[in-house]
Amino acid sequence: MRLRILDLDSSLPSQPPFVERLAGGRAERIDLTRSATSLRIMARRRAMDAFCERLADEGYASGGGPEITFYGSGDFHHLTAGLLRLVEEEVTVIHFDNHPDWVSFPPTFNCGAWVNRVLQLPHVRKVITLGPCSKDLAFPELKPANLAALRKGLLEIRPWRHAPSRVWRDYARGPAHRSQGGYIEWANLADGDWRVALREVISGVPTQTVWLTIDKDVLAEEEAATNWDQGAMSVDHLIEAIKLFALHRRVLGVDVCGDYSPPRFRDPFRAALAHFDHPAKPAPTPETLGRNATTNARLLACFEEVFA
Repeated sequence: MRLRILDLDSSLPSQPPFVERLAGGRAERIDLTRSATSLRIMARRRAMDAFCERLADEGYASGGGPEITFYGSGDFHHLTAGLLRLVEEEVTVIHFDNHPDWVSFPPTFNCGAWVNRVLQLPHVRKVITLGPCSKDLAFPELKPANLAALRKGLLEIRPWRHAPSRVWRDYARGPAHRSQGGYIEWANLADGDWRVALREVISGVPTQTVWLTIDKDVLAEEEAATNWDQGAMSVDHLIEAIKLFALHRRVLGVDVCGDYSPPRFRDPFRAALAHFDHPAKPAPTPETLGRNATTNARLLACFEEVFA
């Protein structure tokens, strides 16, 4: 495997698990701090193109073992769309997140809409989102969410736990949802056996290759400190899922975000987006931030075991 740190917000290089691997030559740091302000929360097409060109120059997705990429705050999760642009094989995206990131407007690269950009890539067959608990699933037509992709089977969402979503149109049935009586009923992961649910998900993956994208806000607060509201999945659940996907499918790459960094912006537009989108919660203490280092260490150990 090839481990890269895309240093956008300085949240990663000083964490003990990365310090150790960088010093030992087992990880590579790519300094993107200068371009971070043009990428945080949302990225214009020119900024995304420049990001992809930089990674291509660094030999990203150039073959070999799986690409493992850590890149800081979940404010940058839309960079997954750039990472996948560099992949040439047909792939299914397995998305761990507390949010579906499926907003269809505005049609830009932003952290709430990147799933739609990924679904536009010709080699991406499907996105499967695991773990959301957030209010983004409430009244999804008003968001507006990409429910057309759900109806067509291009998108599958399995919340950790969420009440049925009120809708006014019919969105058919899929492996993880049922539309009836003005509601979408979800196949909640917390309602059944985790391993059984994972095997059901894997059986429905239409490709032999997968890409795993992980936002640590899918985890409970005792296991991560993020810029966003958080879900209820445990690290144990997440690691078990990684191992099962690696056992039954070929993993092309993994990207991980969801660390914390203070949101700083030069332009008022991004500042306003961050202000209204981020939940109101106090900045984490150094002790709280230590949860991220602990969780990242466990994820790194898992990747090194699975992809050795």
